[in-house]
Amino acid sequence: MINICVVEDDLVTRESLIAYINQYPNLELVFAANSAEDGIRDLRRMGRHADVLLLDIGLPGMSGLESISTFKQINPQLDIIMFTTYEEEDKIFSALCNGACSYISKRTPLKTIMESIVTVYNGGSYMSPSIARKIVNHFKPKPVKKPAYELSDRQIQIINCLMDGLSYKMIAAELNISIDTVRSHIKKIYRQLQVNSSMELVKKYNAEY
Repeated sequence: MINICVVEDDLVTRESLIAYINQYPNLELVFAANSAEDGIRDLRRMGRHADVLLLDIGLPGMSGLESISTFKQINPQLDIIMFTTYEEEDKIFSALCNGACSYISKRTPLKTIMESIVTVYNGGSYMSPSIARKIVNHFKPKPVKKPAYELSDRQIQIINCLMDGLSYKMIAAELNISIDTVRSHIKKIYRQLQVNSSMELVKKYNAEY
């Protein structure tokens, strides 16, 4: 038997969940509250063990996100499934970081919701497909931004020398090239990066490379 709690302020949604839960012989409703405050009170005073909590985010008074930690303090073994219309990444990650184990959209069919309860009770986790995609996209490697201007290895060497405070003469000696070659490279670098001084050059190079 899986003991379920529901915290949902929308009457129609709450009654639909209650009716559907009552159709399953292996599911038992512990309580159904319309606010986080009532749910916390009910969980504290219920003598029966609660296994899974279906918790809305957009509640009057204390939000679902704010109440997660309190529910977990009362019953650390309670598995919390966020059941909500909110699919923003910040809310998803806030819920998961605060202790929720699953996140389900209210667009999810009732049968799938009941299946997710069993999955969670058995130690798994469930995410609505649209929410799972958001999580996957969040952890995808970000594309590496290519610099707007391609510089040769020699040009980069010269820029590094300028950043080290070397003069044109010292750069020529360091790289074993003539000072005229150094000047020629620097002129080209200025044109490529569209700068007019070594200070602008260093600033733009640090910002883009």
